[in-house]
Amino acid sequence: MNSKCWARLSTSLVVVVWLGAVACSSYNVRPDMTAEERFEVAKRMFKNKDYRQAKMQFKLLTLNSPSAPFIDEVQFLLAESHFRLKEYILAADEYKRLLRLYPRSQWVDDAQFMVGMCNYKMSPNPALDQKYTLDAVASFQRFLEDFPNSEYVPEAERLLQVCRAKLAEKEFKAGELYRRFGDYYAALVYFKSVWETYYDTKFGEPALYWKSESLYRLGRFSEALDSFRELIIKFPKTRFRNDARQRIKKIEEELKKERAQAQATDGKNKQPEKRFQ
Repeated sequence: MNSKCWARLSTSLVVVVWLGAVACSSYNVRPDMTAEERFEVAKRMFKNKDYRQAKMQFKLLTLNSPSAPFIDEVQFLLAESHFRLKEYILAADEYKRLLRLYPRSQWVDDAQFMVGMCNYKMSPNPALDQKYTLDAVASFQRFLEDFPNSEYVPEAERLLQVCRAKLAEKEFKAGELYRRFGDYYAALVYFKSVWETYYDTKFGEPALYWKSESLYRLGRFSEALDSFRELIIKFPKTRFRNDARQRIKKIEEELKKERAQAQATDGKNKQPEKRFQ
């Protein structure tokens, strides 16, 4: 690195340190502060949206004053500071730390909900890997089971459905891809999974129809007939109603032919008994 680069780097470091010092001095941060005083300063930083400064003070409190009576709130606000800075992985770790260390804290329900929120915020579009979406589903489900009376229940239920719809969309699109290529075996796997797991999303109805159609294309007529009938019963106003009814009629004709052919074959195979003289 040449002298000019070193000069620019040194200048940048000086500026960062100076800005940090100015920020701390504006809140009158002192090395000899009591835990209570530091907590009040950190909360003031947080209220003023100085989250980077606040998280430094909250972290110091967790390290230096772990037995303070308000340490669970400190832990929660530390996690909140990371969340407000969009540091979702770090935030989730700090919320989980609260759940692990202070299971009787008044902030436990908030922390469990926010673990789900962190995963939700990191959930990508349906075309990508859905690890964080699955984690969000698990977190929100656990929250709803553990805290059914929480004020966050309506929002948790809404976000849970958003996540489930995203997972359904990913599987449904995979089924669509295989169907377009004529691979009805693979398509059936995905459409069946969507219907059985995400039947209450907007992808449930089309998944059931294409599951039925895949069964029909594979020649599994009895299963297809039951599946098309289920579609009509579950979704009487489905947009696939006419197509489903035509398929039902077609399958019934096919099954009738199969039965007739089976009976004819059985008749031919039966030989009259010979009478011995």
